[in-house]
Amino acid sequence: MNNQSFTPVIIGTDINAYNMAISFHEAYDIHPILVGKQEMGFTSFSTIPERIDIHPDITDKGRFVPILKELAENLQNRNHPLVLVGTNDAYVRLIIENEEELKKYYRFNYISEDLMNRLQKKANFYKLCEEYGIDTPTTYFYDCKDDSPFTEEMTYPVIIKPSNGIEYYKHPFTGQEKVYRVNTPEETDKVIQMIKNSGYRDELIIQDYIPGDDTYMWDSVLYLNSKSKTELVTFGQVVLQEHTATAIGNYTSVLTRYNEEMMKKLQQFLETVGYVGFANFDIKYDERDGKFKIFEVNIRQGRSSYYVTALGHNMATYIVDDVLHDKEKPTTYLNEEYLFSVVPRIVLNNFVENEAVKQDVKRLVKEKKWGNPLFYKKDKSFKRKFYMLLRQINYYRKYKNNKW
Repeated sequence: MNNQSFTPVIIGTDINAYNMAISFHEAYDIHPILVGKQEMGFTSFSTIPERIDIHPDITDKGRFVPILKELAENLQNRNHPLVLVGTNDAYVRLIIENEEELKKYYRFNYISEDLMNRLQKKANFYKLCEEYGIDTPTTYFYDCKDDSPFTEEMTYPVIIKPSNGIEYYKHPFTGQEKVYRVNTPEETDKVIQMIKNSGYRDELIIQDYIPGDDTYMWDSVLYLNSKSKTELVTFGQVVLQEHTATAIGNYTSVLTRYNEEMMKKLQQFLETVGYVGFANFDIKYDERDGKFKIFEVNIRQGRSSYYVTALGHNMATYIVDDVLHDKEKPTTYLNEEYLFSVVPRIVLNNFVENEAVKQDVKRLVKEKKWGNPLFYKKDKSFKRKFYMLLRQINYYRKYKNNKW
């Protein structure tokens, strides 16, 4: 153990957890402790975590707090603060719901339970957006507790997805997808029935499908400190997202862009509702009316948010300066070019359809303004490098065989 002044405890074992782990390692030369539900290749072979504790029951009601409490008590002899970071919606929700108990052991910066419910329940979120002049797609909500069919007039195709993702994945079924794109009212009825039969009883979002390939999707990351003052705003254009049915919506490649109007609009929205911590907006540009439309806000950093760290605004330092040192940073509107990608260049060359974006990708690769955080140079695990190499080869096959 070195003379570090704190220990990061990251909840998760996926890409997001790895990106946060290497952010802490880059900034402080610290090896975080990871806690998660299952082993995943991104992190399990890595030399960056100090250790990884696997608890298959960590998301069970009544287990989350005891697991984290026991870990904190085992680390008491370090006599320094523990910084807690969540990497997916379920973990962040559990941290927020148990804030009072966890604050006895850990330092962290997340929104209140009340605000979380206003932002996470899509019907509430879209109402809030309307109040603050933020555009959203035309959306209806269908309650799966309702026996009557969905009868609203929609222009097809439409998107169907669960309003409560955490609840949705508690009811696995054959044909379960993260997002459905349907072309007729009959297909809509069929998907609704299939989801209802699984036992899911929350709302479904039935939404206007905004045309356009992956490059019409946009991404924005913000950090607001504990006093709800914005310290960071970014804006990025998605180059590619995952194309498999269970992973759609996860970005695999993002170009940083600058759009002051949208960046300030999102900042103002979050400051007005009293937001704190990392936020990650999913956005799509609608060329039919020339507007950026917000789908949702993730109440944490996203798995593609690492471009923030890559451009010298290390995500770990925002958390540490805030929750440990009470040190305010000036507001940064990120305006530097960078290409974040977890897919190999052959995938970028072959599967990006937008010609202008393709040219930017080629130029940034040539200028060496790009990177894949999953190949972090200080990670010395050969086993992991081999795993990642196989994964890169597999990506080509995935894009070739799956078209969203």
